[in-house]
Amino acid sequence: MIPKISPFEIHVPEADLDDLKSRLARTRWTDRETVDDWSQGAPLAKIQSLITHWRDAYDWRRCEAMLNGFGSSRAQFDDLGIHFLHVKSPHPNALPLLLTHGWPGSVVEFAGVIGPLTDPVAHGGRAEDAFDVVVPALPGYGFSDKPTRTGWNAARIAEAWIGLMRALGYKRWVAQGGDWGSVVTHCIAGLAPPECAAVHFNMVPLPPGTTKTPDPTPQEQAALEAMAKHRREGAGYSTQQSSKPQTLGYGLVDSPVAQAAWVYEKFHAWSDCGGDPESVFTHDQLLDNIMLYWLPAAGTSSGRLYWEKSVRGERGKVQIPVGVSIFPGEIFSPSRRWAEAGLANIVYWNEVERGGHFAAFEQPALFVGEMRACFRQIR
Repeated sequence: MIPKISPFEIHVPEADLDDLKSRLARTRWTDRETVDDWSQGAPLAKIQSLITHWRDAYDWRRCEAMLNGFGSSRAQFDDLGIHFLHVKSPHPNALPLLLTHGWPGSVVEFAGVIGPLTDPVAHGGRAEDAFDVVVPALPGYGFSDKPTRTGWNAARIAEAWIGLMRALGYKRWVAQGGDWGSVVTHCIAGLAPPECAAVHFNMVPLPPGTTKTPDPTPQEQAALEAMAKHRREGAGYSTQQSSKPQTLGYGLVDSPVAQAAWVYEKFHAWSDCGGDPESVFTHDQLLDNIMLYWLPAAGTSSGRLYWEKSVRGERGKVQIPVGVSIFPGEIFSPSRRWAEAGLANIVYWNEVERGGHFAAFEQPALFVGEMRACFRQIR
């Protein structure tokens, strides 16, 4: 799949922004939770604070200009158009780096790392660590088209991303991902196109059964307990989106508060924030990401990726060089032993001091450092 590339400028009609403000002003609020924590979901007071900022102070045009300023383009495949950011380094011999987001993230997650990755000298780094950066929006996410038929699962997305890098003329490149981005990147690594020199994960997609290894270490036992807690208390979103995304989507597409709460709750649960998302993210950052779900009405289409995965999954032992960065606030942190069950050639492994599921968004400087350290192994 080699797409046709064309320039693409994001410009949301003013009427859509007016409609959003009107909906926010007419919110029909639910009652307050009956607990004093997050165990029933995002607390009413936290959501009301976020929505007040959205209604009264948030400026979408700032975010729109930022995204367009990076270099916004469109890749047209046979049945789907993909929006992507493409930022070339001013330094010669920069290594092309494909970054893939997940749910409930977006291309906005990488806004703080694009500058240091592409122009390290301007950010206190070395020219030999420079990258060209390509950041596509997953199908059904952000300003990419919504699939109109089944089949756009992680494996097909991986094939499309390989085609995108070929269309951009890159002969040697690397790929990185977390969340769904890690699954797509894992599929790329499994396909092993000759141009892909290495991949990096900040969330490791393990082969089925890996965690059944006997005599778990204390670290592995803690990981198993964290996984069990997540399945028991935090996996409802996945069950719903992998089984009935269409039913859920009516509320997400019609109500901006529903869409905001659906995303915001995961930034509390999955980031290394000590229980307070605003200790890591500003309201503007959170809303920039939420807007990439609300404006294109992507609540349903983004959830369908879970349904596609439940229909067909792809796994295989990866042979190409792999780097792994373990951020302590991640949903699940595997041991190296577990990772090696599916990754044959780990060339970089590091456990980072802080950060969580949204690594590039939460800790941009640490994330940039991990990209530089990892891919020095194969430059």
